[in-house]
Amino acid sequence: MYRYHRKELVTEMRMYEIKTIKPLTPDQARVKSMQDQVKRTQQAIKTEKARQKVKAAQIDLGKI
Repeated sequence: MYRYHRKELVTEMRMYEIKTIKPLTPDQARVKSMQDQVKRTQQAIKTEKARQKVKAAQIDLGKI
């Protein structure tokens, strides 16, 4: 296996890493969907807090 060129070795190694992905059951899909929604909501809250923080800082700079 080590006699191959490095690029070929990496390609060959990746072939072993591939796993089959089974489809989710309806219940599993529902749970995954809810988990994804939570992650998106958390990111949206984080972004909104950062936006409000920047806006407050801009207002404070305008008062100076």
